[in-house]
Amino acid sequence: MRTTLELPDPLFARLKARAASEQLTLKQLLRSYVEQGLNAAPARTGTKRSACTLPCVKGPLAISGDHLSNAALFNLLDA
Repeated sequence: MRTTLELPDPLFARLKARAASEQLTLKQLLRSYVEQGLNAAPARTGTKRSACTLPCVKGPLAISGDHLSNAALFNLLDA
């Protein structure tokens, strides 16, 4: 399959130089990079949070851990 890529000139120059230094065509080098990227483990985009890692608010309006269920939060909103 054919496709068109638009690359900034400095990036294209680096890519072309790398292909020449490795004695590969641009097509071969790009295919290698795409395959490496797809075979790599996906990057973690963030950490999962649970109730035990939520920030604690202290002061007169602080909510204790007992009030973190959905039902308790809805009750607080209705108050």
